[in-house]
Formats: sequence, structure tokens, C-alpha cells
Amino acid sequence: MDQFRRSEQKVAHFVLKCPKEVIHMRIVDLATEANVSEPTVVRFCRALGCDGFQDFKLKLAQVLATDTSFAQFSMNDGDTVGEFSRSIFDSTVGTLLQVRDRLDITRLQDAINLLANANRVEFYGYGASGAVAVDAQHKFFRLQMSTAAYSDPHMQNMSAVTLTPGDVVVAISQTGRTTSLLQSVQLAHDAGASVIGLCPSGTPLAEQVSLPLYIDVPEDTEIYTPMTSRIVHLVVVDVLAVGVAKLRGPKLAEHLKAVKRSLQGLRMQDQRDA
Repeated sequence: MDQFRRSEQKVAHFVLKCPKEVIHMRIVDLATEANVSEPTVVRFCRALGCDGFQDFKLKLAQVLATDTSFAQFSMNDGDTVGEFSRSIFDSTVGTLLQVRDRLDITRLQDAINLLANANRVEFYGYGASGAVAVDAQHKFFRLQMSTAAYSDPHMQNMSAVTLTPGDVVVAISQTGRTTSLLQSVQLAHDAGASVIGLCPSGTPLAEQVSLPLYIDVPEDTEIYTPMTSRIVHLVVVDVLAVGVAKLRGPKLAEHLKAVKRSLQGLRMQDQRDA
């Protein structure tokens, strides 16, 4: 604040007072409310290292989205349905934004390339991560890829030893410390397959896989079934699937349209379309 000119300080004070309103304002609106000129608003934005007013509003919105109102979910016995439901939604939104901003885009691109060129893709996970693995298999088999999902340790081990170089395993874990999963990953490595890990950083799984995608989501797994981390894993799987679809080109787009047409007969016709 001390480094701003007096006119820029007026803008700063108004932004601190009404940040949520500012992200919806035009530059002329902010200038009027702060009682300064439009060029002063532009100088204020550039003094903060922004390219201009729109860039400033974008960064302000990102800060507001990850502030303390999106804290990690917690619940008291006296909370109403409205209170704890809002807390769950806010916590999930905040976590998604944090993970999005921390994801290594280079690693993400490497994972997409690895999957797009794989002969066979298998998804491993237990518990809530097993449900994510099934969802991932559902998305990727529509991309004309040979895929499977396993949440049983015996099936994972049998799958792992039948892999060959050019095959890829996606190991999904909210803790990164499940011993059975670590054993299956080692067997996949021994067979010559590559392993992508969706897991927290600094865990045994993150150290063991070929390409880790770090998903650090603290949760109290001793009391509540993991919720937010499962949602984050699902979104990252969506990102990987879209990336692979884009790499596979126009022919895949025609295939996906054919898949969608094949489902039309399974649905009741909407009267609005009649």
C-alpha cells in the first residue's frame, strides 16, 4: 500500500472493501466508485504486476476462490443440513482449484502421450479409488482402447504379470501407502509396463511409479469416507481422457458420435423433441 500513489491507494482501499463486487465491475465502474480516473485504475493493476484490468480481475477471482471460506471440510454435531452441505460444497470447490493450480502441466502432457500410445491400459485402485478406476475404464474404453479396471488384489497381480512393454497401468490411491497396490505396481514394472500414479506426493507409491501426478488432498480418513479426494481423482481422469481424445483425432470423434447414437434407443423420447 505504501508504494502506491495517493490516487492508486483509493483504488486499493475500495478493492479491499468490496473485492467480490470488483470482479463484476467494468473499469469505468471501479474508477467512479474509487473517485479516480480510468488510467489510474490501469496503473494500479500494473503496479501489482498485472497486464491490465481484466488480468487483475481474473487473479482477484482466483484469490477469492481459494480463500478461507473454502476450508477443509469439518462438521460439528450441531450443524444443520444447510450448514454441513455448504461446507462440503465449499471444501470440494476449494480443493479442486488448489489441485488444478498445483498440477504439473508437463507431467500431465507426458501422461496423456503415454496413454494415447499404449497398447493396453489398466486401472488399479481399492475402496473409493476402486470406484474411480471403474469410472476411468468406462471413459477410456469409449476411446477405442483396450482397457480394464481391477480393485481385487489377486486380479491386479494376475493382470500385472501379463503386461508387456507398451502397456500402461494407472494406479490410483488416496493415501499412496496401500501395500497390495504397491506389490501390483512392482509386478507391472517387472513386466516392462509403465505406471502412472494418481497419488499424494512423498508417498511410497509416488516414489515407485514411472510418472506420478501428485494429488495432495488432506482428509480425515479415520472418521469420514474420503470425499473430496475422490472427486479430484475423477476430474483428473477426465482431463487425461479429453487429452487422449484430442490426440487421437477426427476419426475418434466420429466413433464417439456413433457410440452416442447407439444409446438413443435405450432412452425414452423427450416430449419436447417430439
